[in-house]
Amino acid sequence: MKKYVLVLMMLLSGFVYAKDPIYTSFFSNKALDGYDTVAYFTDHKAVEGSKQYTTKYKGADWYFSSAKHLAMFKKTPEKYAPQYGGYCAWAIAAKNDFASADPHQWAIVDSKLYLNYDSDIKAKWDKDPKGFIKMGDRNWPNLINK
Repeated sequence: MKKYVLVLMMLLSGFVYAKDPIYTSFFSNKALDGYDTVAYFTDHKAVEGSKQYTTKYKGADWYFSSAKHLAMFKKTPEKYAPQYGGYCAWAIAAKNDFASADPHQWAIVDSKLYLNYDSDIKAKWDKDPKGFIKMGDRNWPNLINK
């Protein structure tokens, strides 16, 4: 039964979030599930943010682990925000479709952050990140403007 509910939620989430520029979960408005997007660049790992350090950007709530990271993001959010709004980069590229992303499945390529759905999808992504980025960059504008 749980599988059926999960599949139904995944199918419906595409319709719910298709026009949102930043991926947030169904039950929250947190970008990156509340993880600190700057930390991927500075700490080279997924770090949970704090409700003490938050800001709004593109309609989502962004959490940070420190005042310094919050200030860095506010100064240049486009530098730190994940590509494709934090949706699964492989799904955007390979399937031309939206999928959620796991903040622990990430990569920085050419100083840009990309997230993926799970470790299996991340393994597919890792085989040709530049190729997927090329496809994703082509697909993303049409997807987000539907």
